Amino acid sequence: MIAWTDRHCRFFHRLITRRTRLYTEMLTTGALLHGDVPRHLDFDAVEHPVALQLGGSEPADLARCARLAQQWGYDEVNLNCGCPSERVQRGAFGACLMAEPHLVGDCLAAMRDAVDIPVTIKHRIGIDRIESYDFVRDFVGTVAARSGVQVFIVHARNAWLQGLSPKENRDIPPLRHAFVHRLKQDFPALTLVVNGGLATAAQIDDQLRQVDGVMVGRAAYHDPWAMSDWDARWLGDHAQPRERLQVEQTMVDYMQRQGEHGVPWPHIARHMLGLWHGQPGARHWRRVWSDHRLAQHAPTAVHALAHRSAGRQEEVA
Repeated sequence: MIAWTDRHCRFFHRLITRRTRLYTEMLTTGALLHGDVPRHLDFDAVEHPVALQLGGSEPADLARCARLAQQWGYDEVNLNCGCPSERVQRGAFGACLMAEPHLVGDCLAAMRDAVDIPVTIKHRIGIDRIESYDFVRDFVGTVAARSGVQVFIVHARNAWLQGLSPKENRDIPPLRHAFVHRLKQDFPALTLVVNGGLATAAQIDDQLRQVDGVMVGRAAYHDPWAMSDWDARWLGDHAQPRERLQVEQTMVDYMQRQGEHGVPWPHIARHMLGLWHGQPGARHWRRVWSDHRLAQHAPTAVHALAHRSAGRQEEVA
């Protein structure tokens, strides 16, 4: 979710679900150790619970970055061993690390030794044409024994390191949720979270009968209102959820504040383009908010224009 789940996206999602755990986009150890740390790690307190996702393969560097995560107040730090992009592979991390479970275990052990917050891992079920369950079983077993990590978030597809783009890697390798279910059977003491191809509440319910948790990525990004009943349905929070228009108004106020700090509103509005997904007038509303010719207008003016275009004048009067 690089360039997707930034702090503005997470602020928006937190307006829809209070309890769901949010994950940052993957940040590399190099970016944190040699870049602008506040720019990368600052987040709004409303985002809790929020996990920092790291990409790296040097235990000492990952330990230093885990300490930064704890210092900045993150609730969890996660090592990404699932990203298949060529850029990530050139840095010798992401999905290619699944070929080196002992190194992954050492990385996670160093991170756990450095912090008190939970350390977790996200990975695939295999790499390239390795489609045997034994591969991912042995990977999980080795990593768990070597590091003591208890939470494994498993994207239930292989990562093809050659021949497929990152986008194709999300669609072409077949989903094998049953592999994650078997992992839970073989490692009942571990927390197994399944990821990949899950969008509807019925699908999530079905998975929760097999494993401990579900991670939803792009489906939640494109149809964020699907998260509006998650707190009550699965997380025991039955507080009255916000209305869509209330969420949008809060985002308009947020864009106004961020604009005072030099953040153009289109950088934020792009994350909420799915807010009215499936509702009458949604296409017209989305077209206005994505029109960069309006970038010099105030967010309040764009908000009003979007609803006039969608035929909702009375709602924003």
